[in-house]
Amino acid sequence: MLEIFREIRQEIECLEEELRKIVSDADPLIKDTSIHLINAGGKRLRPAFSFLAGKFYNYDYKKVLPLAVALELIHMATLVHDDVVDSSMTRRNIPTVKAMWGNKISTHLGDYLFGKSLKLIAWYGNSEIARVLADTSVKMCEGEIQQLATANKADQTVRDYFYRIKRKTALLIAASCQLGAAACGAPESIRRPLKRYGHCIGMAFQITDDILDLVADQKKLGKPIGSDLRQGIVTLPLIYALKHSPERERLAEIVTGEEKSGEEISEACELILSCGGVEYAGRVAQKYVDNARDELKSLPDIPARRTLETVAEFISVRKF
Repeated sequence: MLEIFREIRQEIECLEEELRKIVSDADPLIKDTSIHLINAGGKRLRPAFSFLAGKFYNYDYKKVLPLAVALELIHMATLVHDDVVDSSMTRRNIPTVKAMWGNKISTHLGDYLFGKSLKLIAWYGNSEIARVLADTSVKMCEGEIQQLATANKADQTVRDYFYRIKRKTALLIAASCQLGAAACGAPESIRRPLKRYGHCIGMAFQITDDILDLVADQKKLGKPIGSDLRQGIVTLPLIYALKHSPERERLAEIVTGEEKSGEEISEACELILSCGGVEYAGRVAQKYVDNARDELKSLPDIPARRTLETVAEFISVRKF
């Protein structure tokens, strides 16, 4: 667990217990693969946001816990499916389910975890929770399909990129913030700024993730540097470089190639760095972080708000 979430340490511990409990009576193969995925860890950002959001109104962690577990299960399901699509063998320096059990088991495990999340969501009598998560799940799939459809295409715009990362990442984080408050009965005046905060944090998080794919320490990141380039994913630093690099024609040639050598990936990374693509993307991410912090100003000044402010700072400086 990230140190910035120490305020909700007990809640996150309960979350970890519930994640294990929910697969404890499953088929042995499902249990083994699920526990492997749970043990691989993660930041647990989405559940953490839901707990913190709940603190703004009549907080009871038991009201938020089923939602928090469902959010993490949805996230885990997308990761398992992503690893199949991307042929990823490691995540956080640990072998993926795909690497250990293959594509078929991984695909069905992702479906199983998503189904489990639906059962938890059905526990709520709050139609907003089911509606928002259903809509979010549909749009997340749209974002992933858009990413596949635009792979290795050098003519993408910043608008295309924002469309994709909003659906891939920001919507579920926004929903986590909005629905954590909704689970405790918070009014619209609290749910709305939390949702906007989550959207901005989600956008900044994904942009930062895309920057780290180019510049991070590979051991800390837990996956090979330049993996987005290798898969043909066009990110914000690359979009900038394709317009501003003196070698943009060479860069476009690398991007549009179906198979990219290690030397070509290194060359593309250098071209992006040398023309200021990373600095540009960093400035955009910082604007989203600043906007996220502004959204918090209308909320009660409680410890949870200060934690959310700290999370925003973490997003802008994180190295993994």
